[in-house]
Amino acid sequence: MQSNEIAKLERQIYEQTIKLNELRRAHRGGKVHNYAFATLEGDVTLLDLFGDNSTLLLIHNMGQGCRYCTLWADGFNGFIPHLESVMSVVLVSKDSPAVQRRFATSRGWRFRLASHGGSDYIRDQTVLEDSDNMPGAVVYQRDGDDIYRKNTCVFGPGDIYCSMWSLLGLAGLGESEWTPQYSYWRRPGKLDDGGANILD
Repeated sequence: MQSNEIAKLERQIYEQTIKLNELRRAHRGGKVHNYAFATLEGDVTLLDLFGDNSTLLLIHNMGQGCRYCTLWADGFNGFIPHLESVMSVVLVSKDSPAVQRRFATSRGWRFRLASHGGSDYIRDQTVLEDSDNMPGAVVYQRDGDDIYRKNTCVFGPGDIYCSMWSLLGLAGLGESEWTPQYSYWRRPGKLDDGGANILD
């Protein structure tokens, strides 16, 4: 039966994920520079972003102009308190700190924010070679004033980092059938206020 094949493959994926995470646990990665970022409170360094933690999850977001990056951040937002119980979490993008804050507020995001502004950070620490603004995440670890790039991942439709794709997959849907939007409001057939000056 096809359901048995699905269950078998799900089990294989689960077992491979355990092996993957064992490799990630053992991996330290190379030493990196203490890069500079801009925030609404002023300039900060990569070391500053760790706060009191020895582990830092830096989410690479393309900025407010990307619906897909917004989808990923919307999904992570609910996990922020859980993640921050074990590591620091910061969302970075090329947008200015003021633009970041306005957009984050409009989405209800609870992320700490920092702007790389398209600087050396994103060119050097990109999650995909030859791409200077690819969405993804990097986990850094600090040892005193030394910073190590422990693990990275790339975000994209169908990946394991956005639960939306798995839930769509249960329904037999994928990227070709669905594209994220900023808002899902639909105009009613009849507007009780008369409908003047409505903006979609």
